[in-house]
Amino acid sequence: MQQTVVDHIERVAEDVVSLVLRGATGPLAPWEPGAHIDLALPNWLTRQYSLCGDPADRESYRVAVRHDRLSRGGSEYIHRFLRQGRALDVSLPRNHFPLLPAPEYLFLAGGIGITPILPMLRAAAASDVPASLVYLGQSVESMPFADELRSSYGDRVRIVATRQQGRPDFEALASALSPGAVVYACGPGPMLAAAEGAFPSGRLYAERFRPAPRSFAPNTAFEAVCARSGRTVQVPDDESLLDALTHAGFPVASGCREGVCGSCEVAVLNGEPEHRDDIGAPVGRMYACVSRALSPRLVVDL
Repeated sequence: MQQTVVDHIERVAEDVVSLVLRGATGPLAPWEPGAHIDLALPNWLTRQYSLCGDPADRESYRVAVRHDRLSRGGSEYIHRFLRQGRALDVSLPRNHFPLLPAPEYLFLAGGIGITPILPMLRAAAASDVPASLVYLGQSVESMPFADELRSSYGDRVRIVATRQQGRPDFEALASALSPGAVVYACGPGPMLAAAEGAFPSGRLYAERFRPAPRSFAPNTAFEAVCARSGRTVQVPDDESLLDALTHAGFPVASGCREGVCGSCEVAVLNGEPEHRDDIGAPVGRMYACVSRALSPRLVVDL
């Protein structure tokens, strides 16, 4: 973990605040567009937020947080109780949504989904790569960084207040894509579903804040062999691998517990995982909060 101090809190839209976290002991770890961090809050909760500042700034991180009316305690704490000067621990940045090289980009953002997209647009513009942004929100007042985007990128940014204008025609946007152009999208589930229906899958990269609804076979029990200790942990059908390991004395870092943040990644040395995450586990890895086993036994590097 890295030690930071809340340097600045600013309201940037209806129900959205921006936090600038300054390194308490020196420069912070580097990051690239698409990365996020775990924020360890004083109320004992850990939450994940996309970095939306400038990767060249090694002195501070910027994140933005929307107040979720059904908050499980994270956004509510930040909006109601967090104050300037508070010390906060943050993780090293992780990136499951990297900006890959392309001759042209179309960025789609919905609401707070602008946070990983904003540094992507900045990077494309700095590299003189053609790029445009379609930014959706119910109203302009609800859309963080709208003024910053307008002033910095002009007509490369299209702001769409859906309450008045409706959702843009994604099929028309798809038909207008130039050869080689790729699409990066982040936002609410219905927006991403519409994008997935309009853009070719090989040209669309999307990040979700909540897992997409999917069905899996019923859970079955399996064994997790912890290779470094030689111990075997029984994982019953009504318990996650993450919880079984934690209860057995092998605490694994965790955050979302929904398979979207990647904080609970463990290495698999043998056996066949059943991947249930939404971010695509690398070969030889799995996310212990949601994924299980297709084989009776998994050997993990713990």
